[in-house]
Amino acid sequence: MRSALAKLLTIAAILGFVGLGVWQLERLQWKLALIRHVEAKLAAAPAPAPPATYRATPDDTYTRVTVRGRWLSGHNAYVQALTDLGGGYWVMTPLDTPRGRILVNRGFVPADMRGRAPAASGAGAVTGLLRLTEPGGGFLRANDPAAGRWYSRDVAAIAAAERLGPVASWFIDAGPSGANWPRGGMTVVAFRNAHFSYALTWFAMAALLAVLAWRAWRRGGR
Repeated sequence: MRSALAKLLTIAAILGFVGLGVWQLERLQWKLALIRHVEAKLAAAPAPAPPATYRATPDDTYTRVTVRGRWLSGHNAYVQALTDLGGGYWVMTPLDTPRGRILVNRGFVPADMRGRAPAASGAGAVTGLLRLTEPGGGFLRANDPAAGRWYSRDVAAIAAAERLGPVASWFIDAGPSGANWPRGGMTVVAFRNAHFSYALTWFAMAALLAVLAWRAWRRGGR
C-alpha cells in the first residue's frame, strides 16, 4: 500500500515538474513577444500625446509621444533615483498643454542638485516616453508628501502635494537633453528574461527524479 502511494506521489511530482517546465516555455514566448512589441514602439515616430483625461493602460507604456505647452515653474518634485550616473533625483515638473496638465520627468540630477535644478519656464516642447504612475513609494519606503520625500513617481500624490489640480494619471519621461541638467533620456527599458533557464531547471529536476525512482523501483527499494 505504502509502495503504491509512494509511486503515485513520485509520478505526480515528475509530472508537476514537467508542467512547470512547459509553463516557463510559455512564459518565454510571452516575454519575447512583449520585448518585440516594446522595441517596435521605441522605434516608431512619436505621436501626439493623448489628452490629460486619457486613462493609460500598461499597453501604452513606452509609447513615444510629443507635446507642447507652458511649464508651471515653482512646482518641481524630486523623486529619488539610481541611474548609470549614480544616485540622485528625477525632476518632475508640470506642463500645461491645450489638452490638460501633464507631469513631465525632465530628467536626472545628482543628489547635490536637489532643490536647485535649472528652472523650466515659458513655452516648452517635450518628446519622450509615456509612463504609468508609480503609486505608494519604493521598496520598503513609502512616499512622504508632507516632507517632500518621494521614492516613486506617484502622479496623483505629487499633484495633491503641489496643489496642481487635475493632472494626467500618467507622466512623460523626457528624451535626451544632451549634457544639460536635468539629464533626460535615461529611461531604462529592460526586461528580465530567465524563463528558458527556469524551464531547463524544472525539466532537469523531473528527469533526475525519474531516474532515481526507476533505479529504486528496479532494486525493489522505497
